[in-house]
Amino acid sequence: MTTALITGSTAGIGAAFARRLAADGHNLVLVARDTKRLREQATELHDRHGIEAEVVTADLSTDKGIETVADRLGDRRNPVDLLINNAGFGNKGRFLDVSMADELTMLKVHCEAVLRLTSAAVEGMRERGRGGVVNVASMAAFVPRGTYGASKAWVVQFTQGVARDLGDSGVRLMALCPGFVRTEFHERAGMGTDNIPGWMWLDADKLVAAALADLARGKTVSIPDARYKTLAGVVKVVPRGLLGGITSKTGRKYGPR
Repeated sequence: MTTALITGSTAGIGAAFARRLAADGHNLVLVARDTKRLREQATELHDRHGIEAEVVTADLSTDKGIETVADRLGDRRNPVDLLINNAGFGNKGRFLDVSMADELTMLKVHCEAVLRLTSAAVEGMRERGRGGVVNVASMAAFVPRGTYGASKAWVVQFTQGVARDLGDSGVRLMALCPGFVRTEFHERAGMGTDNIPGWMWLDADKLVAAALADLARGKTVSIPDARYKTLAGVVKVVPRGLLGGITSKTGRKYGPR
């Protein structure tokens, strides 16, 4: 039986990955900051699916938290076969409205933690000749949208680069780029959602199913919905200057408030 480690497992896309992987018979290592919620999640998944669910409490905005998870990923006696780097958050407001401390925390979680945990995971995976890493990015990676978008663009570029480096190793890496997904993410970021058109919303469980199918196909970037695939195609051909103006306006319309 294989083992998957999921960061940010107690809510949103992370919780959807946990549900799906447990239903498929994978043992889990669940990582988040809230020990109580982690234990409740582990008990529920164990009781429902009969899998083993290990709990790791860690704050990935700190070196200690990253090191705790990296140490678990490096445990050769209890190897992790699939890493889901899902932990992340959004900041409310325009660039100068967000404190520098919050901006740096975002880079710590979205970039440094992803870098260090991916490195910790793939070393053992390469030795075993198999394994997978899903780094959760965003459609924001493809448009000019401040620190959040820039951090997610880094995730996409980093993941594709490492995937090429490990191309013959049996280890698969993929950046997952969802659009709007009905999760706690927007509430935590202070984002209003009533003004977001219904067609833009994705279901987390369907998103995860499509993402895992893309990983199995060997894709290095997953945009698991036809609507957002179309938007990604449009973004590629729109001049960057024009795109910046459009995304600024849509950000004010559909972004944090």
